[in-house]
Amino acid sequence: MKDIKNMMMAMVLGLSLGVTLTLSYPAVAKSEIEEPLPLADIRLFTDVYARVKRNYVETVDDQKLIEGAIRGMIASLDPHSSFLGEEEFRELKIGTSGEFGGLGIEVGLDGGFIRVIAPIDDTPAYRAGVKAGDLIIQLGDVSVKGMSLSEAVKVMRGATGTTLILKVVREDEAAPINIPVMRDVIRIKSVRNKLLDDDIGYIRVSSFQSKTTRNIFNAVDSLLAKSGDNLRGVILDLRNNPGGVLTGAVGVSDVFLNDGELIVYTEGRAADAALKYTAGTPDKLKGLPIVVLINGGSASASEIVAGALQDHKRATVVGSKSFGKGSVQTVLPLQENAALKLTTARYFTPLGRSIQASGITPDITIKVKRSVSGDVKKANNFMREADLEGHLENNKEASQEETGRVISVKAKEDEDVVLDSALSIIEKLITTATNRKENKG
Repeated sequence: MKDIKNMMMAMVLGLSLGVTLTLSYPAVAKSEIEEPLPLADIRLFTDVYARVKRNYVETVDDQKLIEGAIRGMIASLDPHSSFLGEEEFRELKIGTSGEFGGLGIEVGLDGGFIRVIAPIDDTPAYRAGVKAGDLIIQLGDVSVKGMSLSEAVKVMRGATGTTLILKVVREDEAAPINIPVMRDVIRIKSVRNKLLDDDIGYIRVSSFQSKTTRNIFNAVDSLLAKSGDNLRGVILDLRNNPGGVLTGAVGVSDVFLNDGELIVYTEGRAADAALKYTAGTPDKLKGLPIVVLINGGSASASEIVAGALQDHKRATVVGSKSFGKGSVQTVLPLQENAALKLTTARYFTPLGRSIQASGITPDITIKVKRSVSGDVKKANNFMREADLEGHLENNKEASQEETGRVISVKAKEDEDVVLDSALSIIEKLITTATNRKENKG
C-alpha cells in the first residue's frame, strides 16, 4: 500500500519541464520488469566513449561525457522524459511550492526549439503577450536550437526585475517578433471565481497544484454564498491550463462527481503503474448544470477533468479540441541529488479513451473568426501533442473522434466570445433541466 501511495504521489501530469515545474518527487517506484542487458550495444558505447576520450581535439571530462550520454538517451524517448541534474532537481522542488522566479510559461521541445504550450494567468509572460503555440527561437542573444528544456529554463531564470527578450515565431506574423518579458516571482493563484448574471458561477482554474482541490471547494462555497444559495449552474474554465499534479485533477473531478464514480485510470508496463482513481464524496453541486471550457492549451490534468465529466455526462464540454497529453511522468530520484523524469504510463478516461496525441473533442466546438484591423483571422490554431517531435502514439485502435455540434462566431480582438457562447449554452441547459423537473413533478 505504501508503494502504491508513493507511486500515486509521483505521477505528474504537467507538460514538459519548463519555466513552471509542477512535478512531485517521492521515493523510487519499484518495477517488476527485468530484461537482459544488450551486451553488444554496451560494448559499442564503451568503444565510442574510449575513442572520444583518446582522439577528441580537447580533453573531455568524464562526468560531462557520461551525463551527456544519459541526457541524450532519455531525451530520445519522448518530449516529456528528461534527466534532472542537481540544479534541475532543485528547481523542480521549488516549482512544486506554487511560488518561484521566472516568466510563467509551460513549454515543450519542438524540432530543436522551444514551443509555448500556454502562458500562466497573471504572470509576466501572460502580461507581455506570449501566446500558446508561439515558437521561441532565441532567448536574449542566445539561440535555443539544440537546447534541452532544462538548459532553456536556466536561461529564463534570473533576478527579479531583469528583462529577457524572447524572439518568437508566430503563425500569423510574417517575421519573428521580439517580446520583452520582465522576470518576477511567480505566485500562482490557481483558482478564481465570480458570479455571472447573479446566479451563474464562473470558476477559472489556471493550473493544478496540491491545494487546487481545497480551493475549488472554497470557490463553490463562495459562489453559493454570493448567489444567496440560488446558484443555477457553473462554468468551469480550463482554457490554457497546462496541467499539474495528478491529485489536483482527481480532486477537482471528485468535487463534481458522485461517490464511487471512476475518474481516471493509468496503465504502464510495470505492475504498480496500473492504478484507478474514483470519486469519494457526493457531487457538491447536486446535479446543477456544468459547462467546461477547453482549448488547445488545455492539457494533461485539464484533460482528465474534462474527460471524466464528459464520460459521466456530468458536464457539457465547450470550446476547441484539447492538447492531447495522455502520458504520466514519474520522478525517480537517483544518487547525488539527481533524478529521472520518466514517462511510465498512459492515462485513460472512465470510458477507456486514450487522450494521448488525440485530445478531448468538445461536445460543442466554437470556431472563432477574429477581426483584426479589418482582416478576419481564425483563432483556433494551437500546437498540440501530436505535433511535438517524438511524441508517444495513441495506443488505442479507436481514438476519440466524436463529431459534436459546431458553432461559428465572429469576434473583435480581445472579445471572449467563447465565454459568451458558454453562457448561452448553460442557460439552455438550465431551462432543459428545469422543464424536466417540472414534468416529473
